[in-house]
Amino acid sequence: MKKIKWNDVRLVLILGAVIFLYSFSSKRNDNRKLKEANIEFAQAEDFITHEKVNNLLIQNFGSIQSIRKDKLDLNSVEKSLDKNPMIDKAEVYATVDGKLKAKISQRKPVARIFLGEESYYIDYRGDKMPLSETYTARVPIVTGQVSSVEKKRLHELLNYINDDVFLTKNIIGIDITPGGSFKMKSRNHDFEILFGRPINVEKKFNNYKAFLQNAAKDTLVKQYKTINLKFTQQVVCTKK
Repeated sequence: MKKIKWNDVRLVLILGAVIFLYSFSSKRNDNRKLKEANIEFAQAEDFITHEKVNNLLIQNFGSIQSIRKDKLDLNSVEKSLDKNPMIDKAEVYATVDGKLKAKISQRKPVARIFLGEESYYIDYRGDKMPLSETYTARVPIVTGQVSSVEKKRLHELLNYINDDVFLTKNIIGIDITPGGSFKMKSRNHDFEILFGRPINVEKKFNNYKAFLQNAAKDTLVKQYKTINLKFTQQVVCTKK
């Protein structure tokens, strides 16, 4: 008669018990209903609120407490949130203790466009973005003949301003002429900045920064009417 290897038997029994307990626990976990939804914003809450996100979830899926974890389609939840024009990306997952977690990344506007009675934002990707009911972004206001400028060039210039700490605080307005030239307004000075077409952007803005740095020592800066940056080799100023 073959000798029974009790160590092997014990190992099989332990393994079977572990599989049973895991399956039982997993089944119980799947059958649980969600308790609540926790909303987290990747950046400061601005264009869309916790309440608005909760309302979106209720509109699409009803009460959170009525949903079983095993019936939850996380991909559908993410897609429903991504459809909101204020949301850039939503990441959704369920925790073991029955909570629905949603991490929301909002869209980032870089300018506000005014076209007659129509007004909207342009976001960091160059796409149109509607105004928010709860928040107004402090971004440059763009007016004039927006259609006279290639969309890509306008987008690149606006992103350049947005990425520069000094320019973000300094440039508050851009008016586009029918010929496609840019005229800009400064937050701290009364003069008009004649930027010209959106080419040689980095060189022109570097000239502008250098001018202001030198002009800070000159009390006559308040007497300037225009600062012309069209010529990349020099800055031409006219007085009032």
